[in-house]
Amino acid sequence: MTDGSEAAQQEEPQLTVGTLVFDTRKKVLGVVMDTEWDRLYLRPPTGGIEWDASRADLRPATVTDRLRPALAERNERSNWSTRWE
Repeated sequence: MTDGSEAAQQEEPQLTVGTLVFDTRKKVLGVVMDTEWDRLYLRPPTGGIEWDASRADLRPATVTDRLRPALAERNERSNWSTRWE
């Protein structure tokens, strides 16, 4: 028989260094660069300034999360080109 702590550990996703995550507070993707207690240090996937976030504000990135930035960029370019026609 297992106790509640084992079940909680199995359900909590492992957010290790190199994992692509979604910061629900800032609404951005980040790559885990380091961990310290319940804080994780993230950097944008394309590089940039690191920030820290609480583990409670993070979840593994979904396919939708991964595609959202590329789609937004594509839409912006599409809207920009139609302005000059």
